[in-house]
Amino acid sequence: MSTRIYTKEVMEHFRNPHNFGKIKNPDGIGRVGNIICGDVMYIYIKVGRNNKKREIIKDIKFETFGCVAALATSSVITDLAQGKTLDQAMMIGKSRITKSLGGLPPIKLHCSVLAVDALSEAIYDYLSKNKKQIPGDLKLKHDRIQKELNIIEKRYQEYTNLEKEILNNVPKNKKKK
Repeated sequence: MSTRIYTKEVMEHFRNPHNFGKIKNPDGIGRVGNIICGDVMYIYIKVGRNNKKREIIKDIKFETFGCVAALATSSVITDLAQGKTLDQAMMIGKSRITKSLGGLPPIKLHCSVLAVDALSEAIYDYLSKNKKQIPGDLKLKHDRIQKELNIIEKRYQEYTNLEKEILNNVPKNKKKK
């Protein structure tokens, strides 16, 4: 019986992430996060055209602040989306990411969802900036993600307000100098 939590594929993407970094002047940016685990993912895309004049993801990079699984899923989704048409990229799902990594622990499957959501948001951002038609399912996904981000922002604001209140009630001689 193996005591490994992560597969060798996960560890390879974690130790040597593919396409890590920012794209200067990206065509689309996707930002997602998970308040429970604290992971935050950014995916940046550049869109170009292939031989058939269809829009493709010409370049893709990511920045992820999170755990081993979050970094690995971010890395692998950039590999899967690179060179794909926007429609093909939107079809990449969590099971394809998980399979490409040789599996994830059940408690880490949400990282594959975050990666899919970050890519979807980058594509949505590109389409909306360029006043292009947004597929209905992408619009629904964007609305769900935005609702979740609003909840995260609200909770974060409540947390920082509580922190300020606590710090303001600490006697001055007890505050850190």
